[in-house]
Amino acid sequence: MSICSWAQTNPVILVLGDSLSAEYGLPRGAGWVNLLEKQLENDKSPWTVFNFSISGETSSGGLARLPGLLAQKKPGIVMIELGANDALRGLPIAQTETNLRKMIQMSKKSGARVLLFGIQIPSNYGQSYTSQFKKLFPQLANEERTELLPFFLEGVATKSELFQADRLHPNIQAQAILFKNVWGSMAPYSNLLKKSP
Repeated sequence: MSICSWAQTNPVILVLGDSLSAEYGLPRGAGWVNLLEKQLENDKSPWTVFNFSISGETSSGGLARLPGLLAQKKPGIVMIELGANDALRGLPIAQTETNLRKMIQMSKKSGARVLLFGIQIPSNYGQSYTSQFKKLFPQLANEERTELLPFFLEGVATKSELFQADRLHPNIQAQAILFKNVWGSMAPYSNLLKKSP
């Protein structure tokens, strides 16, 4: 991205996700997004975070909301954490891929960089579907030349004690791990986050 385009971008991070980022079942302000905000504050970064995640959100819902959010916030970085609910509903992977690709392209066209969150689903959804779903995120990131968090729930997914009673949503103890996963994948942005674009 050119320096010129960055000069016109707000130091804003837009988080577009589902319940995994919307503090579902958690005390307000206890989620990983809040930990990201605190990290930026501690680093005296001029960047701010706006969390527009909604529990139950699908990739199609995110795609429908994205144009308005891009116009309103003019973010420099867009984090896309969507797809899990598509899988839980058994939606065609091709549909999820199309929606995510459009979101990535739309974000980049607006002047933002994109961090795509890799999501995986349990094997009980069928080996073929599970495998295709897992491959979707790195494939998209590679083809669209965007940053990827390989697996958002790394370090959490296999530990039952880090989930709420529903066994679907990470609990408050898991949020620091999720934040570390996200923060590690933000390394390419480290210099950008130290100053306004």
